[in-house]
Amino acid sequence: MTVMGFLVAGLWAAVLVLAGLVWVMLRQIGVLYERISPMGALMDSAGPDVGEPGPAFRLDSLTGGEVNIGAVGRSQLVFFLSPTCPVCKQLLPVLASIRNDEKAWLDVILASDGDQARHVDFIRKAKLAAFPYVLSADLGMTYRIQRLPFAVLTDAEGVVRAKGLVNNREQLESLFNALKAGVASLQQYAAARA
Repeated sequence: MTVMGFLVAGLWAAVLVLAGLVWVMLRQIGVLYERISPMGALMDSAGPDVGEPGPAFRLDSLTGGEVNIGAVGRSQLVFFLSPTCPVCKQLLPVLASIRNDEKAWLDVILASDGDQARHVDFIRKAKLAAFPYVLSADLGMTYRIQRLPFAVLTDAEGVVRAKGLVNNREQLESLFNALKAGVASLQQYAAARA
């Protein structure tokens, strides 16, 4: 066999070894994917449970008018935020998209508490005039909001269908996935399938 023959045989051997390594890596990625399923919003046990009626509130909106929270004949996404929360600010474009895409069946309401002047300035700077924006310490205490950003999804009868700490778009959208799947959270869905 010539030198060229040895080189060709060596290259083919290298290709076969690399193909075997790629196959092993793909198997490991599949195993890892099954072990680490998508998380969704991080639900806690505080406040009204999923499946229970949420509290009814009638509040003035800083962007004008009154806002009814509860059984209003439409689903509602109440998003608890703060002007000082950087993650909340990152999710505002996602909320605007949800509000526009789901407006046929869903109202998106922003909620917080604290100094009204600070929130009015935040509404102006973040261009949130299209959202109902309520300030109510009682609303946050009733839902027992401990960390931000937190979102609660209720149905048309005011029943809590999904809730949780939402730090990114996927976790926010997981509330809608949980609603469609008829479960309290994606964690519950994954546990039922296991």
